Amino acid sequence: MLFPAGWDENPAFRGAAGRTASARHRTPPNVARGGRDTPTRPIRASCLRRAGHYGFVQISQTQGRAPSARPAALPPTPRPRPAPQVPLGAFGPLDEEAKRRDLRKMKLVATGFLVGATIVFLLARWWEVNGGPGWTGYVRAAAEAGMVGALADWFAVTALFRRPLRLPIPHTAIIPTKKDTIGGSLGDFIGENFLSEAVVRDKLERVGVASRVGAWIGQPENADRVTAELATAARGIVTVLRDEDVQEIIEQVLVRKLLERPVGPPLGKVLEGVLADGSHRRLVDLVCDRAYDWVTANHDMVLRVVSERAPSWTPRFVDEMVADKVFLEVQNFAWAVKTDPEHPMRKAVDTFLIEFAGDLQRDPATIARAEQVKQQIIDHPDVQRFIGQAWGTVKGMILDAAADPSSELRRRVRDGLLSLGARLNADPELRAKIDGWLAEAAGYVVRHYRSEITTLITDTVARWDAEETSRKIELQVGRDLQWIRINGTVVGALAGLAIYTVSQLLF
Repeated sequence: MLFPAGWDENPAFRGAAGRTASARHRTPPNVARGGRDTPTRPIRASCLRRAGHYGFVQISQTQGRAPSARPAALPPTPRPRPAPQVPLGAFGPLDEEAKRRDLRKMKLVATGFLVGATIVFLLARWWEVNGGPGWTGYVRAAAEAGMVGALADWFAVTALFRRPLRLPIPHTAIIPTKKDTIGGSLGDFIGENFLSEAVVRDKLERVGVASRVGAWIGQPENADRVTAELATAARGIVTVLRDEDVQEIIEQVLVRKLLERPVGPPLGKVLEGVLADGSHRRLVDLVCDRAYDWVTANHDMVLRVVSERAPSWTPRFVDEMVADKVFLEVQNFAWAVKTDPEHPMRKAVDTFLIEFAGDLQRDPATIARAEQVKQQIIDHPDVQRFIGQAWGTVKGMILDAAADPSSELRRRVRDGLLSLGARLNADPELRAKIDGWLAEAAGYVVRHYRSEITTLITDTVARWDAEETSRKIELQVGRDLQWIRINGTVVGALAGLAIYTVSQLLF
């Protein structure tokens, strides 16, 4: 029990601390320092949380008076106490021990009705045979029928879980002896009534999954939440995967597939599409610009090459004149190629690329040459090093992007979720399509795997111990079944009284 500061100085609190759990729900009086009683009010503290049960304890606090000057701190070692009981008819998860106590309590109550009916019957019968008044017969008949009803319902309830009085009576101990049959029947019932395709489709149609998902995911806070959960899942998956296994998959699957498949025809197809769109012209323009700039910046190199290749007997000024002429012609040619989109050189390049794209797809010699180049690239040490470090690089990128809320990856995922939510809200056709996909998927699962799902129920029940199963089921529903005994006593008494009354009126 939790008390406010200064509880040990207050006699009322010291008295309340030693009371039983049943007195915990009563508000103890507070006594003022001067000995005068002061009004109290119950304080409900939701601090109790034990074994899955949430309950309330009541303590008292003096109003209008400040607590002691001691620091407001909880006692270091609170006194242990039993778990609180939930009143009859209340709902809430109870721990197993509390359920067991509650079941015993209800059994005592039901048995008390039987004992009460027996005592009333014996007293009424004694009074009746010893000259008692006429109404004693009515009481005796009601008590007698109540006894019969109580015994019959005790037998019926007990026979569900065990053999009454350990007697080998047929059709008793139903749950222990029929456990497997009950499990099979339960599986069949669920399969026929809950896992039928018509039921699943009807439920999905009435729920409107796409509409609900769109409305929920279209809110920014929900999109942020989903993005964070996806980032956490991505980090978990990437962390769980073994680097050696992933690297082996990359090397044995991706690299092997790349080596097995000829690279020439796909490259030729891509190059052919690029040439058809004219996208290569930007690259040709860039090469022409770079060529012209290089020629303009390397006049001395042209002069040196001409001088080295010229005959030794030619004068130097002649070599310089020839070099200047060669440089000028090359520069003019580069400028013409650069500035004239219809230059023959550009057309020659286009023709060469078109023929090369066709040869990559159809010429065996060109395809073989492309395979040699591919093998040389893959065998290069730098490429091998990149392949060996590929997974580590990708893993690091994923972990960094998932851990950073402002990363580009998480922003794109969030924006994609918001866009999807907006589309689902605004596009009935898309919602209908997604709902149709879900219905088809659920129908397929139910049609092909319903027996496997119900088998999970039957196999689980079959593995349970019969006696333990009976005890657990009785622990869960036995308390409510005791009301059958109580009702049987009351209804039996009323029926006996009615029968006796009718017989007295008729005869």
